[in-house]
Amino acid sequence: MQIQWYPGHMTRAKRKIEADLKLVDLVIELLDARAPSATQNPDIRRLSKGKQRLVLLNKADLADSTVTDQWIEHFCEEGASCIALDSRKRDGTDRIRKAAETLSKEKRERDQRRGITGPRPLKAMICGIPNVGKSTFINSMLGKSSVKTGNKPGVTRGNQWINVNNELLLLDTPGVLWPRFDDQKTAEALAEIGAISDDVFNPEDLAICLLDTLYRDYRGLLLARYDITPEKLEERLKENEKDSGAVLGVRQEPLAILDLIAVRRGAIKKGGAPDYARAARLVIDDFRSGRIGQISLERP
Repeated sequence: MQIQWYPGHMTRAKRKIEADLKLVDLVIELLDARAPSATQNPDIRRLSKGKQRLVLLNKADLADSTVTDQWIEHFCEEGASCIALDSRKRDGTDRIRKAAETLSKEKRERDQRRGITGPRPLKAMICGIPNVGKSTFINSMLGKSSVKTGNKPGVTRGNQWINVNNELLLLDTPGVLWPRFDDQKTAEALAEIGAISDDVFNPEDLAICLLDTLYRDYRGLLLARYDITPEKLEERLKENEKDSGAVLGVRQEPLAILDLIAVRRGAIKKGGAPDYARAARLVIDDFRSGRIGQISLERP
């Protein structure tokens, strides 16, 4: 399955981010805790080299906490500060404020050594790919809904300065991807978490990829969610092999599980055939909403 998605406005947004980086002291990069590597824009990382970095693993409530801890250790080893949070809740914002205060103190000390006096707020740029939760995070920091949010990629379109307090100014930026996904596993992860428009991929193909990952790493959660016993899965595998034979190059378990999900959830067409498209969308939505369980797609 080949996935590419790079709307024209992202080119303009990237150029604006590059120009505005000269104005900030700190880059706050929001990543999705379920797929931190896939959601880390290599362009932003390259452009912000030399700036202080604070990495926020957002939507940590949807991710495997054990794996998230591994990612925090990974980013700290890279020299960045790293915090896991659910940006819809206030508990994470207190930790971020404290981290910003520490960085602001370091900045004032540097300014004083350079002969710069007087209060100057820490200027931080908020970066992240589409639908990673930047606007929700900013609203949580402010304690009010002043930034438009949406559960789809591409809501924030222009850069805007937001005054959190006298010590912190945030520069919000649009979600930006990079022009080409050389690794299709990255593209699949981005599609699975909803960072890419649903219009650019086949939901059945994506659901098969997702089920393959879940069956490998979170088999118990997957089978429990759809009330599938190992015996029932084995029975379906034998039926599929008998009916149509094995599909070369495709693991059979995800196909059989999608069959069983269609039956279990009533995704049936007229005539009794499984409605694979409907079952696939159900699986994708269940994963994105956390109904299958706390799941991480990547490990450091």
